[in-house]
Amino acid sequence: MKQIRDERKEQIIEAALKVFARRGIIGTKMSMIASEAGISAGLLYRYFNSKDELFTTLVQQAIEESIAGIKSIYQLPGSPLDKIKALTAEILHEGSQLYFMLMHHARTSDEVPIAAKKLMEENTMQTYIDILEPLFIAGQKKGELAEDNPSELISCYLSILSGLMTLNIQGDENYQMPKVDLLLRFIVRSF
Repeated sequence: MKQIRDERKEQIIEAALKVFARRGIIGTKMSMIASEAGISAGLLYRYFNSKDELFTTLVQQAIEESIAGIKSIYQLPGSPLDKIKALTAEILHEGSQLYFMLMHHARTSDEVPIAAKKLMEENTMQTYIDILEPLFIAGQKKGELAEDNPSELISCYLSILSGLMTLNIQGDENYQMPKVDLLLRFIVRSF
């Protein structure tokens, strides 16, 4: 019974992520999430008391997974640049884009629940810069990355990725995501 409940909750979370990422918190109704999940609205309310609770749960999950994902690149083999390439490919993956858009809505929407706003205030871009800075500094010492201020370089890197994900979220077949090597040219040291 617990396994069925856990599976159903995961089904709801996946559906909610898709709907919130595309429509934001203001444009989302619980009935839309229930429809996306293929369940009744009444069943949805057995798992989450409100849209705010579900949104906040997703924001917390997105933050935890993004931080864990970025930290995990330190375990990968290869040079700092190899690790940054792997991270970039993972960030631009479709599933990551949904989490990004959810976090984007959490940062920019007027109707964000207080608990979600608090989570976002505790985990700003500086959180991610601090995690990535040792890797970028190692890449600079190895001569792979541009010699600019590492914090500014990481901020530009994350801002570009954010912009690309925002452009691609609607799944426009005419939009072509740039290749990772092309995208990273701005951080690679030129000789």
